[in-house]
Amino acid sequence: MKNFALTLLAMSMIFATTYTHAWEPDNTNKLSLAVAQALIKAKDKDSAMKHWFDEAYAYAVFPKVGKGGIGIGGAHGKGLVIRGNQTMGKTSLSQLTIGFQLGGQVYAEYILFKDKTAFDHFTRGNFEMGAQVSAVALTAGVSADANYDGGVKVFTLAEGGLMYEASIGGQKFKYKARKDK
Repeated sequence: MKNFALTLLAMSMIFATTYTHAWEPDNTNKLSLAVAQALIKAKDKDSAMKHWFDEAYAYAVFPKVGKGGIGIGGAHGKGLVIRGNQTMGKTSLSQLTIGFQLGGQVYAEYILFKDKTAFDHFTRGNFEMGAQVSAVALTAGVSADANYDGGVKVFTLAEGGLMYEASIGGQKFKYKARKDK
């Protein structure tokens, strides 16, 4: 009985430690709440995503990226950068594409940073991802085979719309650190 009580105590400490270090949204901030909702959707879509977020050094979440184009296209979204249980700062995404494209869509984008080097590269300012970095579209079980490319892993989750596209372009990001860190 004593061993059972010790085991139960140890398990409850592990459980409490795991969940006290999780990021929690600022309930007074719309962007923060949208990021929290996007994280829940990603984990619901593919249960392995929880592991990726837990193991990442840090990550950026863009809960709503709007994209559209007719020949020339563009996309834009705002998000937060999170490390451990802290919001590190705000970020924005801009994209310009050229080629065959028609339509519009809204999606969430998740950028995971493998280590401090990749994270520091992103937070220095004008980070860019070229066309060679491919995003993995989230469906059940797909994240299990995802790999980091240059210390960065990108996932997207379609929200709605329809876009036909055979284009080339890249994404550019801006980062602004939180002032009260």
